[in-house]
Amino acid sequence: MNLCDFAPEYIRAIQPYQPGKPISELVRDLGLDESNIIKLASNENPLGTSPLALEAMAHTLNEVARYPDGSGFELKAALAKRYAVSTEQIILGNGSNDVLDLAARVLLKPGASAVYSQYAFAIYPLLVQAIGAHGISVPAKDYGHDLTAMLDAITPETRIIFIASPNNPTGTLSNANDLLHFLEHISRDVLVVLDEAYNEYLPETNQSNSVAWLKQFPNLIITRTFSKAYGLAGVRVGYGLAHPEVANLMNRVRQPFNVCSIGLAGALAAMQDSEFIKRVYALNRAGMLQLKEGLRQLGIKYIPSYGNFICFRIAGDPSNAAKINQSLLQQGIIVRPLGAYELPQHLRVTIGLESENKKFLESLANAIGELA
Repeated sequence: MNLCDFAPEYIRAIQPYQPGKPISELVRDLGLDESNIIKLASNENPLGTSPLALEAMAHTLNEVARYPDGSGFELKAALAKRYAVSTEQIILGNGSNDVLDLAARVLLKPGASAVYSQYAFAIYPLLVQAIGAHGISVPAKDYGHDLTAMLDAITPETRIIFIASPNNPTGTLSNANDLLHFLEHISRDVLVVLDEAYNEYLPETNQSNSVAWLKQFPNLIITRTFSKAYGLAGVRVGYGLAHPEVANLMNRVRQPFNVCSIGLAGALAAMQDSEFIKRVYALNRAGMLQLKEGLRQLGIKYIPSYGNFICFRIAGDPSNAAKINQSLLQQGIIVRPLGAYELPQHLRVTIGLESENKKFLESLANAIGELA
């Protein structure tokens, strides 16, 4: 017996999360010119980062020898003002993934269970398994969350339900009235984690009033991120909004200095750059229309999406999707295969710049032609 054999079986059984292929890896694998590679695999912001955030982060560089503000005082104050909540209701994280992990750690243990949807964010089952709790995957409805079935799946041991809206990787959205009905019918001893990482991409007519629900439902936590629309994926800043008692528990297990000083400065400045967010939103709306039309012209079915990405299906044998993906890679286009999400015939593409979307569609047409 070696040292690793003493690790719990549920840890040894984990299949690590596979992120989107980085550009550097494609350069190494295929010897392509990096300047000709377009990465549309990880739902990153094609406009980059807010200029105000870049400036604020640059000014912070001469202070990196010092520890960051472990309380995140200024960022919490700005978030509290924006959402009309108290700072005691805010949890900061190294990306919203960190906040999801904190929620799981404070409420799950071996013998407990968590409920999530089929085709939902792959991190949810990983968090549950890492704690030794039992994951309950509820079959999806039209690739999205079946909230009625998720209610029915709750057991006396259930402590957390994860809901992503919009959902990654399928892009589906849970209706606000359905979410409210769900919250009204769930026991108060079950925490509902509403993952809204892509909230900034939603039109106002599709946005729920989820923050206001916190006053009514002490078992609700809302998680959001600065990685997507704000373009801060590389410095990892996310946050959660919850009842003060729930936030207090999560902050007890939060690692000290889990958000770096550069990230804190960037997030605070990015919140003030409303013009940048307007540009991001407009570009995403136009790009979504461009990709949907292009996919229609190619005869490819896709799942209607409310995020900054679109999930499309390659017909025929499931191996066709892998062949299409490989052809795209050889043409310098990186998208996301979804076999790990039980969607072996689907690929997910991030909305890029107009020129990037055009190149993707051209490359996809080439790949389909090679497959014929």
